[in-house]
Amino acid sequence: MAEQRDRPHANSNFVVEFGSGASRSGRTGFAEVVFAPFTIAATAPARRGAASMSASAAGAASEAAAQRLVLRRGVTGALDLYAWWDQARRGQAPPRRVMSVKLLAEDHATVVWTWRFRNVRPVSLSYSPLRGVDGGVLMETIELAYDDVEMA
Repeated sequence: MAEQRDRPHANSNFVVEFGSGASRSGRTGFAEVVFAPFTIAATAPARRGAASMSASAAGAASEAAAQRLVLRRGVTGALDLYAWWDQARRGQAPPRRVMSVKLLAEDHATVVWTWRFRNVRPVSLSYSPLRGVDGGVLMETIELAYDDVEMA
């Protein structure tokens, strides 16, 4: 699906969609997507005679190895991201999601590149400062961990 051309694509035409596992599917109105570097996890060689890792240690190691993605949007009063993050904070297993970031052509309809992230889960939620003299937009930022990314 990736569209190759002589002139680079603009970075301002995109849509973020949450797919399977989402309590609410659809487009979420994000203003910014920050891709952390896609890395390859280094694995330590197995030690002879070492006991297997406990389930909690394995989970912590898995979370540490997870890749990260940051999404920002203007606050509109929607509590969907807070509710998802709050489930994780309370120790309830929030549904892991499949999320796609789709780069759009200048016509805002043609998808020219897609990043598909699997097993996406919230890690942190934050808000921009409130400033009485600024008059800017209040931004909501969610940091997500994911297990795998595919590009098309």
